[in-house]
Amino acid sequence: MATMNVSLPEPMKRWVEAQAEDGRYSNSSDYVRDLIRRDQVRREKIAAMQKLVDEARASPVSKLSMDEILEEPRRQVAARSDIAA
Repeated sequence: MATMNVSLPEPMKRWVEAQAEDGRYSNSSDYVRDLIRRDQVRREKIAAMQKLVDEARASPVSKLSMDEILEEPRRQVAARSDIAA
């Protein structure tokens, strides 16, 4: 595993150390790795959402009304309701 030295202001250093001391993380490095992993996941989710937005913006505008768009999902919900009854 590679080593990286990071400089932190004293209040941040105390915060990181406190996260390790409360028992959830075995040491400060574990806490920082967890933060990085969470940031990676968050950025991947944002990128996926941005891709969907970009695809939607690039697609042609639908000529269907909102009622027409929702007709099939409503039919499926109604069919499930009939089965449950």
